[in-house]
Amino acid sequence: MATYAVGDLQGCYQELLTLLDQIHFDPAQDRLVFIGDLVNRGPQSLEILRFVRQLGPAATTVLGNHDLHLLAVAAGHAGVRKKDTLDRILDAPDREELLSWLRRQPLFIRDDDCQCIILHAGLPPQWTIQQASLLAKEAEGILSGDEYHQFLRQMYGNQPDRWTDELNGVDRIRFIVNCLTRLRYCDENGQLALEEKGAPGSQAAPYQPWFQIENRRSKNSHIIFGHWSTVHLGNIRDFTALNVSPLDTGCVWGDRLTALRLEDRKYFSVPSRQKRQFKE
Repeated sequence: MATYAVGDLQGCYQELLTLLDQIHFDPAQDRLVFIGDLVNRGPQSLEILRFVRQLGPAATTVLGNHDLHLLAVAAGHAGVRKKDTLDRILDAPDREELLSWLRRQPLFIRDDDCQCIILHAGLPPQWTIQQASLLAKEAEGILSGDEYHQFLRQMYGNQPDRWTDELNGVDRIRFIVNCLTRLRYCDENGQLALEEKGAPGSQAAPYQPWFQIENRRSKNSHIIFGHWSTVHLGNIRDFTALNVSPLDTGCVWGDRLTALRLEDRKYFSVPSRQKRQFKE
């Protein structure tokens, strides 16, 4: 039995099948954990959703920003963007079943057996792992409950950009979701810089990659994340020393799809079938 964390798919279904063949994935024994962004930009988002859902207990996923964007578009609270490839999901006869399943997926997974944390983007330095877990459950409760329309209607935005325990309502949930699904850079005081999207070393001062903040309270936990395909192009040479494993290797941009076997932290990857293009 093995557990594999799989990087951002974004509709790259054929690459996923190739990767699963390479690792000899057996759904009767093995488990997959997807690190978010199952959908969008790639060609087969509908097939991805159907495949992951039908795996049942053999697979789970955390939600990424593109997954949340799909939910917002489907609910009528966001418009379709120029590069979106969501139409086949929105027109599918089983769309409601797929969307209902998707919005009930977690934002944060704590795997004590494999001694790791799995999320899509990042954590601000103030949060402990226990606090992050509890805050994620708050947001998950909103997304899976009857109030999800109200949140999706007001989900977009970069404010508030710093955590306080006094945050409440939509501002509180937006901050939590922004960290878990969008965060790349912040400063030592935990002020988010969500507009910074380039590779490490390209950002404005005083911002740093969230996982390089010296006083980060979560640094003793191994964190596996995605969301940031250009993180491998920057000035960081040893992610192991930072106790993180970034798994978005830009499959949708023409690079590769990567999985990490959690039991021994061995990497597997397959080349993308997508046209090579500029990452964003």
